Amino acid sequence: MSLREVDRCKVIQTVVEDGLMVWRAAEKLGISKRQVERLAARYRQHGAQGLVSRKWGRPGHNQLRPGLESRVRGLIRDTYADFGPTLACEKLRERHGIALARETVRRIMIDAGFWVPRK
Repeated sequence: MSLREVDRCKVIQTVVEDGLMVWRAAEKLGISKRQVERLAARYRQHGAQGLVSRKWGRPGHNQLRPGLESRVRGLIRDTYADFGPTLACEKLRERHGIALARETVRRIMIDAGFWVPRK
């Protein structure tokens, strides 16, 4: 649990066990009364674990496939090391069928040392 979730848990626990008014809890947490009621119901059903974000431990949506970054880094090193990120991105798309965003290619090139960002 993060510190924010611990604080939220204490307030929701007070609502459920000690009868803190829902609108006061909503003010403390900065959320709506309906949201507090929903969280209180989840607390009653699952306990403190029910208030933890269900996204914990899951990979993000915008991650690259495993091995793709190393493949792209190898292609850039072997063939496109003297290209800028925009041109390298276009060539990866045209010749290799790898469709990545220009900023993703820029990040890969900066991390590998092929490109030095300018101000």
